[in-house]
Amino acid sequence: MVRNPVTNYRFLVEAEGVEPYWLTAGGIVEHEIPDDMDFRVLAYQAPPVWSADAVIYQIFPDRFARAADAKPLADVDLPEWALPREWDRDEVIGQGPGTSEQFFGGDLDGITERLDHLQALGVNTVYLTPVFPARSNHRYDASTFDEVDPLLGGDAALARLAEAVHARGMRLIGDITSNHCGDAHEWFTRAVSDVHAPEREMFYFDEATGEYESWCGVKSLPKLNWASPLLRERMGAVLRRWLAHFDGWRVDVANMTGRRGAQDDTHEVAALIRRGLPGEVMLVGEHMHDPTGDLDRDGWHGTMNYLGFTRPVWAWLRGDGDLDQFFGTPPGVPRRDGRAAYATMRAFASRVSWRTLTHSWNILDSHDSARIRTVTGDAGRHLVALGLQVTLPGTPMVYAGSEFGLTGWNGENARTPMPWDRPADRDEDTLAAYRLLLRLRAAEPALRHGGLRWLHVTSDTMVYLREVEQNAILVAARRAGGEAVRLPLDARLTGVYHATDLEPDDSGTVTLPGDGPSLRVWRLGPPR
Repeated sequence: MVRNPVTNYRFLVEAEGVEPYWLTAGGIVEHEIPDDMDFRVLAYQAPPVWSADAVIYQIFPDRFARAADAKPLADVDLPEWALPREWDRDEVIGQGPGTSEQFFGGDLDGITERLDHLQALGVNTVYLTPVFPARSNHRYDASTFDEVDPLLGGDAALARLAEAVHARGMRLIGDITSNHCGDAHEWFTRAVSDVHAPEREMFYFDEATGEYESWCGVKSLPKLNWASPLLRERMGAVLRRWLAHFDGWRVDVANMTGRRGAQDDTHEVAALIRRGLPGEVMLVGEHMHDPTGDLDRDGWHGTMNYLGFTRPVWAWLRGDGDLDQFFGTPPGVPRRDGRAAYATMRAFASRVSWRTLTHSWNILDSHDSARIRTVTGDAGRHLVALGLQVTLPGTPMVYAGSEFGLTGWNGENARTPMPWDRPADRDEDTLAAYRLLLRLRAAEPALRHGGLRWLHVTSDTMVYLREVEQNAILVAARRAGGEAVRLPLDARLTGVYHATDLEPDDSGTVTLPGDGPSLRVWRLGPPR
């Protein structure tokens, strides 16, 4: 019986002729170590059952689709901040004036009309970046949490989208800014205009100067003070109210929520939010840096795994373009070989429980990053990255448009309108690969629920097994060609993705091809 909320354990291996050694989540260790790499069992309430099979599809609403009956932007009464842009003509501004104001006019009914594309792709969970009214195209500066932005179609359009998503057996995830709101938000306007307003305690004000704390010094994003009972009450009500349509929440800048100077209420806030929601609600926190200290607590089910997955994948598969920034952390992403990428993945995975790892999102790119096609520089390595995303432990999150091979050199530039009517911007071979690999994940229990066994790692090659009882999948990912890999596997291999069937030789060894870049997947048969 597990009595503690988190129980650490490791194995002491003793064998004749060798010194005893430890087997930990970080691997084999031949000396005494602290317990931060131990395996962990969690007794906290488990994540929702459905989330173990989730394949997430991230949509930035302004750039996904416009409803068939939507008016031309010239005929729409746009707010003063909005800079109208033509969907298939204007390039997205990547930095400087107009970046947050450029407005392409995507809406929620447009998403509803394109759900066939999502279902054919093989995703089953739709994640929307914020949908509340704001004074920017990204809407992380909400002016209220009480309604859906009329520019997106309002509350009725969200209800139609949710109904259509759920009718297909899919799920819908919302995006909440728990760390800040916009400076036009009704809570903040009351607080800033009246020192005696109840909302004053919900923010950080210097009572001598009237200045207030904001996210990274951006004054349009005043920081929320989770020491305030009123904020806790109101934000809890917001999160519960929209569960009429959403099946979970992605929590924006979760690593900053509840933190300011010596104040650190982050773990308490995460647990408070989780306890206030039904058990079938997904709750994933955004961390752009090391998240491990905030996980395996009674809060977020997982994180957006940028450091434990995205960064090592980029480092291993990057092309020759500039990657001098990675969420503001110089020196960006230097090129690494396969051993270093493996070591990074293993280091971060070893510091969280298996449950948390598998419920964290494996991300190749997002609305906050360069596109994976730009990172790799070619389709071949892009598809190797996709193979890792789909077959390694974790929940895949596909950023809308990457299935077409869209490019973008930073988060803003990567928010390209979907190429529904731009055939030249659609890589149909990449789209076909996404469909095949996401369907493979759905078809093979080992890829969703199996353990992980690393078999072979070199500078240019990673080979591993995913295994459950009666189902084992072998994956070989190569960033470049090299020598064939010989493995002691005395079983027949049936090719299931870009692989021919293989038989072991008389010594019980199979030989994997050495060409690359490539991604090959086999299903293991029973031992001979």
